Amino acid sequence: MKKNILLIATVGLIMLSGCASQRDIMIQEGHSVAYADGFEHGCSSGKKAGGNMFESFKKDENRFTNNSKYSQGWSDGFRQCLSEQKSFDRQMRITQERQRLIEEKKRNKKLDKRYIEQHALDGIKYDVKTLNKLK
Repeated sequence: MKKNILLIATVGLIMLSGCASQRDIMIQEGHSVAYADGFEHGCSSGKKAGGNMFESFKKDENRFTNNSKYSQGWSDGFRQCLSEQKSFDRQMRITQERQRLIEEKKRNKKLDKRYIEQHALDGIKYDVKTLNKLK
């Protein structure tokens, strides 16, 4: 019975920890609330600057100006998430280009096959004439 309760409690904690935000994790790791708030806002702003249309620019100007922990967190979050967003976008473009090239290769292969089929017998009439001369 005690093992079941312990197992349920452990599973519950694991499930709840999966729902923890980046901010909560940073606070658990020992960062100040101001740094974690700044990082979260900077990260959202960095993703937005990198082209993520689902994010928004967030910056508490008063805290940024007057709280060094918030401003450092904001700057760190902005740089990190902007870089991650650009990397993600770059990977998406590479994947799309690879897919385009695969499709183009398939199309070219079909066109090559069709061309060969259409022109395979082009020279045959000349060979038949040559064969007739051999008689």
